[in-house]
Amino acid sequence: MTSSDTSEPTSTPSREITFNEFQQLIRQMYFEQDNARGIDGTFMWLMEEVGELASALREGSEQDKKGEFADVLAWLVTIANVAGVNLTEAVTEKYGAGCPGCKQYICTCNEKP
Repeated sequence: MTSSDTSEPTSTPSREITFNEFQQLIRQMYFEQDNARGIDGTFMWLMEEVGELASALREGSEQDKKGEFADVLAWLVTIANVAGVNLTEAVTEKYGAGCPGCKQYICTCNEKP
């Protein structure tokens, strides 16, 4: 394989990707099977990954933690794709102007909004 051949994935991306690019990447890689599985089945996979993240936080290495955070995020993005939700838009609408409760960039709410 030459350095210009992109048929095999590399283990390290050549640049950071944006959140929007990540959602599109997950869509390109997995949408057909994710859509066939549906939201309920995909949600169960997300919950399994959350459990693995909990274990990694308690007793895993830094690499384990990174991997499990990435997996949880990927499964959350997967559910958004199946549900037709653009997460960049959703996050911008809810948090782009600060805390949804107090509207400040440094939250001053007494409790979680």
